[in-house]
Amino acid sequence: MRVLGIETSCDETGVAIFDDQHGLMAHAVYSQVDIHAEYGGVVPELASRDHIRKTLPLIRQVLAEAHLDAGEIDGVAYTAGPGLIGALLVGSAIGRSLAWGWQVPAIGVHHMEGHLLAPLLEEPAPELPFIALLVSGGHTQLVDVTEIGRYRILGESLDDAAGEAFDKTAKLLELPYPGGPELAKLAERGDPQRFRFPRPMTDRPGLDFSFSGLKTFALNTLNTALADETDPSRTRADVARAFEEAVVDTLVIKCRRALRETGRKRLILAGGVSANRRLRERMTAAIAAEGGETFYPPPSLCTDNGAMIAFTGYQRLRAGQHEPLIFKPRARWSMGDLAPVTRS
Repeated sequence: MRVLGIETSCDETGVAIFDDQHGLMAHAVYSQVDIHAEYGGVVPELASRDHIRKTLPLIRQVLAEAHLDAGEIDGVAYTAGPGLIGALLVGSAIGRSLAWGWQVPAIGVHHMEGHLLAPLLEEPAPELPFIALLVSGGHTQLVDVTEIGRYRILGESLDDAAGEAFDKTAKLLELPYPGGPELAKLAERGDPQRFRFPRPMTDRPGLDFSFSGLKTFALNTLNTALADETDPSRTRADVARAFEEAVVDTLVIKCRRALRETGRKRLILAGGVSANRRLRERMTAAIAAEGGETFYPPPSLCTDNGAMIAFTGYQRLRAGQHEPLIFKPRARWSMGDLAPVTRS
């Protein structure tokens, strides 16, 4: 079975083709970073308009790279949510229209399920069951995964997601958009001993997260330090390092706790923040110390992409799931509402 995947949930247009015999045959991503950088964040209307311009050309590109024509596609998967509703409408309308024109089944995919399954595209793929940490600009969740489609949310952010906190703190530090990677880069030059930030919600039971207070702590620390500082660039680097250390430590503590409480031995990390080098190093060492294994998608599949949508769509289409002509993109959508993947 060969599935075309389309991702348009935010500010990246991703298209890919997954084949059950050959794996990922082709994928391409167009980033809108340059468009939104002028505004310091994603402008939803501009994002939607650019998806309109880029989606069909990218579909033609991946078909050509895979040496396929439209008649060789067996199904279409598109991101149906969560995300920016205007951006979702573009991908949903194009994906459903192509499926109707090609007379193949279509399926709307949950964006975070796509991220969750992305590590399964790598070899060796993690065996089920496992714990998943989904950590991105819009979500921070710990999920117990017993099989594909059966998810139990163990904990999630009660306010800002980790990626969102990275971006907002980067803005406080006057770093360019997108802020998360820039903050991580600045943190490399920081002194880890100068400032100590709190590790929120780690001193109480439970697996939920809260990162909004770290932004305020970073702002207060920065303002106090800059009042007597003759080298502002050094202070900004030290604040960035302390912030990153706090986020990474918090995520590691919660993941270790999740493994202990569930008895699982495998952890996967997925989402844009999972590309963070310090997080990968610290998490891998901590989980190994617990006798467990850690899995990640390749960096190219950490950010939003069509490959994860094609692969997730394939899992559901292969199980006989598909949608009628009416499509229902949704800005908010809980993974707990997803139907299990049962194969006939």
